[in-house]
Amino acid sequence: MTSSIAPGASPAISQQFLTFSLASELFAIPIEHIREIIEFGGLTQIPLMPVFLRGVINLRGAVVPVVDLAARFGRAATEVGRRTCVVILEVTQDERVLPLGVLVDAVNEVITVEADQIEPTPEFGARLRAEFILGMLRLSERFVIALDIQKVLSVEEMTQLAVTEELEPELAATLAVTDQGF
Repeated sequence: MTSSIAPGASPAISQQFLTFSLASELFAIPIEHIREIIEFGGLTQIPLMPVFLRGVINLRGAVVPVVDLAARFGRAATEVGRRTCVVILEVTQDERVLPLGVLVDAVNEVITVEADQIEPTPEFGARLRAEFILGMLRLSERFVIALDIQKVLSVEEMTQLAVTEELEPELAATLAVTDQGF
């Protein structure tokens, strides 16, 4: 399920993307990763999870973690509004396909982009980690950031972040005792 955008590839090749909003920014995800889009109906919070993991939902009997993309990008948590929804994606981890939900402010539309409308990831200036960006989609007078969902939702990295955040209070307490000379 890996997707790659090849800037300058054959003009006959086109890709479809789902566009969505986070705060006032527009992003896109390759359509092949999307299983479905559901209305936000609440979720079950799990204690001691990192801020970007908002909780889990029950999707036809399956427990699906929901990641707040805004928080994952180091921004303020998404405020739930009437257009807030959860995009259910399929992420590959160790040759297994895992369902993960992402919380977004609003889903906009599915667009078809030709290969010559795709620009490479910028070297600087993006407000995201470069490895999260698959490419820049040139649409009329603006650019839309296409996300590399495998990197954004890397289960390994998110697990490591969860462990790190959980250990931080213990580490701080340990360092405080050490600084006092005990």
